[in-house]
Amino acid sequence: MSTLTSPLIAPVAPISDREFRDFQELIYREAGIHLSAIKKALLTGRLAKRMRELQMKRFQDYYAFVTADRSGDELVILLDAITTNETHFFREPRQFDYLEQVVYPEWQRAAESGQRQRRLRIWSAACSTGEEPYSLSMSLLSNFAPEQGWSVDILASDLSTKVLDRARAGVWPLKRADNIPRHLLKRYMLQGSGLQEGKMKAGPEVRLPLEFQRINLNEDSYPVRGGLDAIFCRNVLIYFDTESRTRVINRLLDLLSPDGLLFLGHAESLTGLNDRVRALAPAIYCLRDRPTPGATR
Repeated sequence: MSTLTSPLIAPVAPISDREFRDFQELIYREAGIHLSAIKKALLTGRLAKRMRELQMKRFQDYYAFVTADRSGDELVILLDAITTNETHFFREPRQFDYLEQVVYPEWQRAAESGQRQRRLRIWSAACSTGEEPYSLSMSLLSNFAPEQGWSVDILASDLSTKVLDRARAGVWPLKRADNIPRHLLKRYMLQGSGLQEGKMKAGPEVRLPLEFQRINLNEDSYPVRGGLDAIFCRNVLIYFDTESRTRVINRLLDLLSPDGLLFLGHAESLTGLNDRVRALAPAIYCLRDRPTPGATR
């Protein structure tokens, strides 16, 4: 009697200290992300799956494969594998309260007095699976309606192509709706039925302002036009060392309009950059020489 068995998959050999250092240097050089020694197990676990797909046993072989790939496609897969993408709708609600209570009224008053155009440009610089930029889109559209002459543009970017694909799709389990204010959920989200039961999808109105693009914050320059009203770069700089963090922050500040705002995560700090910025609220910064709100732009 014959039996069918699955093909044997050879186990991946343990990673050596030298191999780990090679990946540390590669990831830092390409993405600015510093993997400390305690991250060795995380790196091993996440890369081993890809190595088995490629039928590779040794980390040095996979390293050689990544660095020899001139297209850069395998490097993208590597960086996708090691990045952590955790987010939810209307994360850090005090920042959204600050927008509603302080920032939005300033923008509206300036537009009504003719001191600014009725156009808003926002960058969600580490958008993960899209909850942040869709939250911003709902919040902005409910306060700056197109029928009142407002134009809203939101660039949503991430290092990971995998999460960007999910963000573009704009589909989540319905349980992810818990943090969305009820009036916004009803207005902008569609509830699935049939095969899509238990899911929700972003409606066409809330999708319209969004543009998705892969951007590596460790690059020398960003394909982003300056004069941004706000940049959200939340809960990503904690993965950078001091040198990389300083470099990224300065590039982001260069892209703000004179009265633009930078939003970070509450676990992040701009210590050492106080010569360029001042804090308006926890983890919300403006340029130190920011003009009086509503000044002509």
